[in-house]
Amino acid sequence: MIITTTDSVEGRQVSAYLGVVSGDAVMGTNIFKDFFAGIRDIVGGRSGAYEKELQKAKGFALEDMQARAAELGADAIVAVDLDYEAISSDKSCMLMVSANGTAVKLA
Repeated sequence: MIITTTDSVEGRQVSAYLGVVSGDAVMGTNIFKDFFAGIRDIVGGRSGAYEKELQKAKGFALEDMQARAAELGADAIVAVDLDYEAISSDKSCMLMVSANGTAVKLA
């Protein structure tokens, strides 16, 4: 299945719009990742642990969205948008990724 952020697929014509599809993933982090990310905030640098969790969440959200489009019989998903959010409390942080797009049939 073709997944693209553009509103069309180069060289292909959209024959039917099947509707908006979405996929979501919420990933929890643990106290150790939060602790080391806090240190990174102080000394600077990238947080590898959070980056890995964010990549996993993005993959899960895209897979979920693709599965929903496949249920509709789609050949592609166009106009895909990814939204990211961090939900945190005093003790933990949750990373949320939402993928949204339009499922289409191609001619």
